[in-house]
Amino acid sequence: MDRRRITAIGVLVAAVGAAAAVTLPSFAGEGTAPRGGAPAASDGVAPEVVDAMSRDLSLSREQATKRLRTERWAAGTVARLRGELGEDYGGSWLSADGATLTVAVADPARAAQVTAAGAVPKQVDRGVRELDAVKSRLDSAGGKAGPDVSGWYVDVATNSVVVLAQPGAEAAGRRFAEASGVPAGSVRVRAVAEAPRPLFDVRGGDAFFINNAGRCSVGFSVVGGFLTAGHCGRPGDRTTGANRIAQGTFAASSFPGDDWAVVEVNGEWTPQGVVNDFNGGTVPVNGSTEAPVGASVCRSGSTTGTRCGVIQAKNATVNYPEGTVTGLTRTNVCAEPGDSGGAWLSGDQAQGVTSGGSGDCTQGGVTFFQPVNEILQRNNLTLVTAAGRSAPAAPPAGGDATAPPATAAPGAPPAGEQTGCTGQVSRTGEIAAGRAQNQPDGRWFRAAAGSQEACLDAPEGTLAAVQLQRFTGTSFETVASADTSDGVARLTAGTPAGVYRYRVVGLDGEGAYTLAFSAR
Repeated sequence: MDRRRITAIGVLVAAVGAAAAVTLPSFAGEGTAPRGGAPAASDGVAPEVVDAMSRDLSLSREQATKRLRTERWAAGTVARLRGELGEDYGGSWLSADGATLTVAVADPARAAQVTAAGAVPKQVDRGVRELDAVKSRLDSAGGKAGPDVSGWYVDVATNSVVVLAQPGAEAAGRRFAEASGVPAGSVRVRAVAEAPRPLFDVRGGDAFFINNAGRCSVGFSVVGGFLTAGHCGRPGDRTTGANRIAQGTFAASSFPGDDWAVVEVNGEWTPQGVVNDFNGGTVPVNGSTEAPVGASVCRSGSTTGTRCGVIQAKNATVNYPEGTVTGLTRTNVCAEPGDSGGAWLSGDQAQGVTSGGSGDCTQGGVTFFQPVNEILQRNNLTLVTAAGRSAPAAPPAGGDATAPPATAAPGAPPAGEQTGCTGQVSRTGEIAAGRAQNQPDGRWFRAAAGSQEACLDAPEGTLAAVQLQRFTGTSFETVASADTSDGVARLTAGTPAGVYRYRVVGLDGEGAYTLAFSAR
């Protein structure tokens, strides 16, 4: 494939409104903060991630850990506010030091709601949906951008859409924006000497080969296979592992337009919920909670190892020589050929797979990744996590029980656990914001047609959800859910006969939980 460099351009838009310099409070020691405050502890993050953040962000280990705690709180807060604010939500971002979360609002009357959640409100003219609509107009006109325009993205901090143009060719960027018919003032052009290109001959996690020729990298494991970059292969292409043993087949791929692919592996390969740290160990993947703009993010690649930086923008469009790719996340993390398709993590949360970039790890650069949740949702896939990696890709023939064994007598959870939930089968565990566990015991159970009931009891001050998921033949799909916002979460669903599991998801806080459910 053509690897010609293209030069990137940039656009800046004036910020609307002013924000007070408010810093989130410090959280030291153990425990759980009240709703609206950052969690007091950040556990489960591999020391290799903390080390990489310390190196690339010039932080002490204590500062890196503190930043991760704040970012975990910010991710949960943004998720709640986005739903509550609706069309008035104008985007959110963390400050350069990761200590201040700003949430933009199009309606000044909603500012108090943001302040109450522990964030800093900023009044803007356009909600993020309007910004996305502006960018969609640019996407539709992308074929007219020309070689002097390398991409565009939504910049929530300036409440605008940034168009990137080659230095000296800003006029070409302005002509492109005007020709697309976007509202005046919603777009500004920024000149930046970038040359994004797909990172071929690369691997982010373990290497794999395509048709015994091209080489790319594993992104994240999913039930039955793994994710990688779309420019690495097309449906039907066969893969071998780094050991040159037959591995799998590309089942789906999208590039350009998007840059993702799904590889289904054969029975000799087992997807695991970890990422190679290229330092003799692995980093666990415990979920895929999306980190906000300004959050730290680390990339794993076989050429340059683990590299960290911050998320600069989301919903970015890049004009590669092979075509336009939209919906990418822009970062200031460096990458080089050999890193394409690799895994991006914020703490222990999966963020995306490497698409392409500009620059290198000597001079620095810009790298884009395809968000992982979009890939999972569009392909109805289940991310394999470190806590649930024993879950099979498909129910094995024979040997399965009609119902999993109970850990205690029906209706009698173990001593010391919450007692608001009773059921035929009981399981306990530890949960924290951004993490999920599959029950029973990371596996599945068979159920006859009829009604299924479950309840989830979590400590006061935490928020968790329970999901009933049914195996569809290729992945587990959620069929019913409930959360603990009103106390004990209770779920009832009429379901056909099949293979099921429960998934407990932490939304805020941390602590022990009890899950009880029927088993027929």
